[in-house]
Amino acid sequence: MLLKKANILIVDDDTDVLTAVKLLLKTEAQEVVTEKNPENLNWLLKKSRPDLILLDMNFTSAINTGNEGLYWLRKIKEWIPDACVIMITAYGDIDLAVRSLKEGAADFIVKPWHNDKLIDTIKDLLDKIGANKTTKPTAAKQTASGTSILGDSPVMQDIFLKVNKVAPTDANILILGENGTGKDLMAKAIHERSMRANKPFIKVDVGALTDSLFESELFGHKKGAFTDAREERAGRFEDANGGTLFLDEIGNISLHQQAKLLTVLQNRQVTRLGNNKATDIDIRLICATNLPLTELANENRFRKDLIYRINTVEVTMPPLRKRAGDVMILARHFAKVYAAKYLKPAVSFDESAVQKLLQYNYPGNIRELQYAIERAVIMADEATMRASDLIFSSIESVAEVAEPMDDMPLSMVEKQTILRVIEKHSGNITRAAKELGLTRTALYRRLSKYDI
Repeated sequence: MLLKKANILIVDDDTDVLTAVKLLLKTEAQEVVTEKNPENLNWLLKKSRPDLILLDMNFTSAINTGNEGLYWLRKIKEWIPDACVIMITAYGDIDLAVRSLKEGAADFIVKPWHNDKLIDTIKDLLDKIGANKTTKPTAAKQTASGTSILGDSPVMQDIFLKVNKVAPTDANILILGENGTGKDLMAKAIHERSMRANKPFIKVDVGALTDSLFESELFGHKKGAFTDAREERAGRFEDANGGTLFLDEIGNISLHQQAKLLTVLQNRQVTRLGNNKATDIDIRLICATNLPLTELANENRFRKDLIYRINTVEVTMPPLRKRAGDVMILARHFAKVYAAKYLKPAVSFDESAVQKLLQYNYPGNIRELQYAIERAVIMADEATMRASDLIFSSIESVAEVAEPMDDMPLSMVEKQTILRVIEKHSGNITRAAKELGLTRTALYRRLSKYDI
């Protein structure tokens, strides 16, 4: 999209900032709208959906948490999931700005900015928006929500084949898999390959909704339907009408919530809380859960009639440890993304880094790999990444003995085991040999054999 045709919204409680940016962009863009009060954001977005939003990180508002920008960013992404938002931050708030990227911001700029740099950043993002609108996805590996679904392993190729067959239909899909395997990205990729690609894609983490919020969030409510219902509001089913509704963590909802959901899916109608009038809905439903299907099928936990309703086709996202050959494809992809994001030179991996990446078990799956690479890109002193630059999260519960990847040769399993035990004992060969059940001489022979 050309900047000349763009509608840009600037939200900042500093009048000087609003004036400066408007003067800079008024001859560059088709329309520039400024707003001091973020409380008016919902109304502004409904009135005229902007192509790009510049949002300040801090407001002197009633929220007053120090994270006001993050709060309003989440609200914007809730109202318009594909909104393109650039955060405006002071130098001292860069940590918050980096967090905003994980919350869905497209980029951030630091005050005081260079005018040419700001215009170039806006142009680049608008070009990406234009490319996404004009380029029809041709494969399940297309970019989804900024992160490509990549993989050459046989298990991923089978998934891509299944998705290419089922995505153009209106079949309800259940996506299974451990946390961090990319279930939400796969849901977005399915939507982009469907006949509803130009319609809304609405995501709801239903597992986080209490019983009191479940109906209001999904089905909507009338003004005065309950204490805090200050205005009438459509639910997520109505927001997704004509498009795709993605219900994440479906396995965590209560039996009472399941009954309410089943009624709506059977009748294809929703009734807002406090209203007696039903509204017809036309959605394509995608659900996801980290529970195995056998556990989901326990009727004490989940209704079987609802499983059949949501599970016309199931797609199981494999854990990263089952995707032999994909680790370095993903690692190099993330390295490229974050090197560009943090203005670092192109990143490469030396042999020690490659071996460390291949030998790790990834209990946190792709998400853990992604964060490890992001942290390494930020902290590394050189463009060539070494094993010492890669630090995996201590929050994941790693099994004492790593599970080998599928199709891994026995020699590689032995080499990995030796490396893991030596690292565990900080290079002490005597202790490592004792744990492995070998003599020091036998261990040295294997070190020489595997060129360790």
